[in-house]
Amino acid sequence: MSITGSCVMIMGVSGSGKTAVGKALAKALHAQFLDADDFHPAANISKMSAGIPLTDDDRKPWLVAVAEEVNSASSNGETVVLACSALKKAYRILLGASITSPLKTIYLKSSFEQVRDRLEKRRGHFMPANLLKSQFDALEEPDQEEADTITLEVNGSINDVTQSCIAVLK
Repeated sequence: MSITGSCVMIMGVSGSGKTAVGKALAKALHAQFLDADDFHPAANISKMSAGIPLTDDDRKPWLVAVAEEVNSASSNGETVVLACSALKKAYRILLGASITSPLKTIYLKSSFEQVRDRLEKRRGHFMPANLLKSQFDALEEPDQEEADTITLEVNGSINDVTQSCIAVLK
């Protein structure tokens, strides 16, 4: 599969490694990296910071803004690596319909315990560890109908996971 001029979305719950893997993958692919968290409106960040899970209504305009940013970044034919939770199938469908370049998705699958341990050690992020349960509750793991989605168990270092991403994209 050629990924030149496409978007590779790294998805999963908060703390699954989307940003770290996404940045490393973008560097390896000489691609532009975008973090969907950077496009949350202030109201969403305030809710999450206060420990209030986002609703579908909160997420829809954010997802539209993310897709618009991907389209802008990829308009010159460059590859984009996007870190985005995309927890529900409907979110992935919306992104797939809105992003104009070919979209390949890699789901970073982790256990609740693995992610909780990571989140408890993470500092400086607006997503508190106590919202992790709501992330897993909202998560609809990709199914067989989502043909352009690859599931990777998150075990090992960021480099190991990044190398696994590169291998599955080839």
